[in-house]
Amino acid sequence: MTYQEENRKLIELFSPCRVTDVRDGMDWMGYPHYGTVDKSVRPLLPAHVVGIARTARYVPYEGPAPTCTGDEYTAWAKWYYGNVCTDPWVADIEEGDFVCLDIAGLDVGLMGSNNTLACLKKGCVGFVTNGGGIRDTDEVIMQKIPVWSKHVSQGMDQARIRYLEKDIPIAIGGVAIYPGDVVVADNDGVIVVPRKVAYDVAKYAWQEMNGDKAGRQQLYKELGWELDDTVIPVEEKK
Repeated sequence: MTYQEENRKLIELFSPCRVTDVRDGMDWMGYPHYGTVDKSVRPLLPAHVVGIARTARYVPYEGPAPTCTGDEYTAWAKWYYGNVCTDPWVADIEEGDFVCLDIAGLDVGLMGSNNTLACLKKGCVGFVTNGGGIRDTDEVIMQKIPVWSKHVSQGMDQARIRYLEKDIPIAIGGVAIYPGDVVVADNDGVIVVPRKVAYDVAKYAWQEMNGDKAGRQQLYKELGWELDDTVIPVEEKK
């Protein structure tokens, strides 16, 4: 099985699971202390997303901003994006990638309405960042692009942040994220599953998910409610 084939298999395996189911699966495998991204990282809009971690790290820009005219600043900003705050990881995006950006907690709009859409076109399923990391939120919400971030930002990148490296372990919200880890995110937040234990975690996530569905299904029947997908065990859908 190729890496890409296994990615598709893992995404399919975790897709029915809520963040809470995965949290339970991590507990069952002895990771009660690990995986849950800090609750300060919140969704921009309601969404449930499962993907494979693609990582990149940015750091604060330590150089001065130029003192110049507006036209000169326009030229400098163009240079900055081409040489300092670059995004070489975008070219690597594959179907199912969940983009994980360590931006050192900075209040800067690294991602916005345009570049998130370009990533979506390439196959990205969502974004998580430990800073602002997102701006143009009216359009991002309208475009239904899933984002989890610490806060919303206004500022552009120049003189604030610079690209450092990609495809390396990063830390977001107290969790180490390695390229290839499984990322599950919904309104309860974000959880990261180390790839090495993903299949075992999924086994117990499914166990708890279906147990919850069965219990709520019985209550639905007692209440006289029409059954919906949230109370039908996954095996019954096949």
